[in-house]
Amino acid sequence: MSGHHHHHHHHQYGPTESGTVMLDIGGETGALIIYTGRDLHGREIEISRVDQDAVVRTHSAVRERIVRDGVFHSAVYPDLAAGLYTVWWDEETSAGTISVTGGAIAEFVWPSSPPRSA
Repeated sequence: MSGHHHHHHHHQYGPTESGTVMLDIGGETGALIIYTGRDLHGREIEISRVDQDAVVRTHSAVRERIVRDGVFHSAVYPDLAAGLYTVWWDEETSAGTISVTGGAIAEFVWPSSPPRSA
């Protein structure tokens, strides 16, 4: 029994340096994290404010993030004004809506199959 415990002090968070996602939230500013499957790696996901012109979209690429329990894929939107947002499956199709509140991180799980068009 040797007392050598190898504690892995790995502070690399994989490909993105923002693995320690520093989110500037507070007041009227919130953040959104969309969790996706591996198949969306590198894909840009667009969101837009429900109460504004849908032409104005914010997008973020899905990146791989390595965490203690494995790997997950997510797109992070760090500085969002509080409000209700549409998450766009593609140009015309909504994957759902998510409410972003100031000072908090909203989480949205990407649907595994396309939503049916209304």
